Amino acid sequence: MRSLDRLQPLALLVLRAVIGVIMIAHGYGKVFGGFSHVHDMVQRIGFAGWTAYLLAGTEFFGGILIIAGLLTRFVAVAMLIDMGVAIWKIHWHNGLKGPGGYEFPLTLAAVAFALIFFGAGSMAFDSMRRGGGGRRTKSKPS
Repeated sequence: MRSLDRLQPLALLVLRAVIGVIMIAHGYGKVFGGFSHVHDMVQRIGFAGWTAYLLAGTEFFGGILIIAGLLTRFVAVAMLIDMGVAIWKIHWHNGLKGPGGYEFPLTLAAVAFALIFFGAGSMAFDSMRRGGGGRRTKSKPS
């Protein structure tokens, strides 16, 4: 099974692509057309209106950054917080699997959690920024 280890960068790319596309889809309507609704909703659930900008930005622009693998860990933390608040304030009372349940946001939170600890992988802009595909080489003693 060690041969599968070399496919880990591809697995991380797939995780990033899936959560990124889903978050973009959820954030698109918030950024381009329904922002006043989002503003009202965050106030209704007990947050300041300005947090609607964080919500919409995390979902739409964060989704783009996650797909690109840019600032991955930072954006994944924001997405984990976003999904945690969604579960706590919106979905929890519906149960795990009921209509509007927290099953789906919990899955997205788990993917974000994994990306926090694994990072974007070598198939990402984060890796290029570090130089060398994210691999660390041992330096030889002098």
